[in-house]
Amino acid sequence: MSTQSFDPNNAQNLVEIEKQFAVKAVEHAQTYWNLLEKVPPRSLKLTKLDDEIYEHTMSTFPEFNEENHAHLVKLDEDWLKSNIGKKKWREFCQVYEKKVKDYNFGSLIRTDARKEYGETNTIFVTRIQFYAIEIARNRLGLNDGAHEIAKADAEKERLKKEKAAKKNGTS
Repeated sequence: MSTQSFDPNNAQNLVEIEKQFAVKAVEHAQTYWNLLEKVPPRSLKLTKLDDEIYEHTMSTFPEFNEENHAHLVKLDEDWLKSNIGKKKWREFCQVYEKKVKDYNFGSLIRTDARKEYGETNTIFVTRIQFYAIEIARNRLGLNDGAHEIAKADAEKERLKKEKAAKKNGTS
């Protein structure tokens, strides 16, 4: 396929490419959940630019500072996808084009910081949006509950494996 005649605005999504992006996004989400299990979120560092990203996020999106950070705790997908939301995020993201690797790559984010990843608690955002929101959630202690959920999930899984190993060992 010639790149000269390729128009990305009119391109058909290729199923295989979509699957590869989905796999990467799921792997990223799983890695992040594993980090939340092992590291207290307030001390978790996601990038070398965490301080800059946090300050920029909180100044660009003052709504994240309102009402006990309710807009960070529970993301409003309609607001994110509104014309105003898209414009603000587009301008925000462009700042990191040359600073953050894969800044515009797709990532999965939990819409409610108090819950784990799941079908009804996950949306697709760009990598820099993920960093901006999760860095803020971590610093403000909004992911502390998720940390406890992840630790409890890991312990349940460990006990389940231990029980299965004992059962298989005694058979």
